[in-house]
Amino acid sequence: MSLKAALGPELPYLRRYARALTGSQSLGDTAVRETLEALLAAPQEFENDKPARRELYRIFHKLWRGMSSVSRDDGIVASLPVHTRQALLLTAVEGFSLQDTAKILHCPIQQVKDEIASAREVISTAMQAQVMIIEDESIIALHIKSIVEDLGHHVTGIARTRDEATELAASHAPELVLADIRLADESSGIDAVVDILAVIDVPVIFITAFPERLLTGERPEPTYLITKPFEPEMVTATIGQALLYHREQRAMPAVVETNRPE
Repeated sequence: MSLKAALGPELPYLRRYARALTGSQSLGDTAVRETLEALLAAPQEFENDKPARRELYRIFHKLWRGMSSVSRDDGIVASLPVHTRQALLLTAVEGFSLQDTAKILHCPIQQVKDEIASAREVISTAMQAQVMIIEDESIIALHIKSIVEDLGHHVTGIARTRDEATELAASHAPELVLADIRLADESSGIDAVVDILAVIDVPVIFITAFPERLLTGERPEPTYLITKPFEPEMVTATIGQALLYHREQRAMPAVVETNRPE
């Protein structure tokens, strides 16, 4: 099997990871494309006797240094640096073991354990938010609500249709939206989110049973995705990254203004 054929099925999930890590579809997809191009140009970097998926993520991290400028010396960002986010996303969202994550990040297993524990603590103590849920299946909606509230967030409400979603967002401006793709009235959660984003600036995490359809890299697609069926750890990690990145971006103008010379 060729290298391209071996890696092809893994690329949608690397896109999911890269988008969540960068907080941007365009930046994440560009990083994945550049990784694949580098691999095709230098296939000897790929260790064929190792698991293909782990090798792909390892080389992605070997090549990518795109967020070294994010770190600051104060606030939440300092408490949850990029390497720590990587450890949490790799284990909780991408499903890698501690051993594989350590190999991907080229660090000791104990460091991975410590960083995951640190990330969970920061998310639970410093990332509380008003969260809106768009989900038409009651059992799933209540499951998500339970996870979100266990993290210390407040759920502003649950919407089952596009109209309900836009009305709920207008009456209780959320700081985060969790949205299913297909809703009760055959409307689209994506359309509901477009309506919401036309009015307020809020991070959105989509929930879908078919992530590959939204990870093609060929058109505008979601930045954050949770795959059904999901584990609480996946929801926790994705919420933490979405809120953190959004708050970082909102804080940037204030940081620039504060540091501007007289």
